[in-house]
Amino acid sequence: MDKFFKRIFAWWDGATLGTLFQIWRKGVKIGEDEFGNTYFEEKGEGYDGRKRRWVTYKGYADASRVPSDWHGWLHYTYNESPVEAPLPTQEWEKEHRPNLTGTIYAYKPKGSLDRGGARAKVASDYESWNPDA
Repeated sequence: MDKFFKRIFAWWDGATLGTLFQIWRKGVKIGEDEFGNTYFEEKGEGYDGRKRRWVTYKGYADASRVPSDWHGWLHYTYNESPVEAPLPTQEWEKEHRPNLTGTIYAYKPKGSLDRGGARAKVASDYESWNPDA
């Protein structure tokens, strides 16, 4: 029962029932990426000659988990999906790292207020005007 309500309301953790119904009605599965995300395209002609494209995330909805080739296809940079025409990978490309902003693992540089410290004073620091001085 808990999973049922989660499917209705929790858009951030997988597709909702409304989204799944819309995709079932108007979409066709194009492919999946290495993270388990599934990509769909609208059946038929589409609006203004362009077919609508969707992604349903596996687990938490995080747009930074969409690989660059699928991102290009979703935003109509490429007409062919990565299933039809995969992009060549370069030797200098790194593995995906998730966006940790807003989590306890986010990068906090030295002097950050989140790190609990104050940065060292520098010559260009602002000093407010004091009429008594």
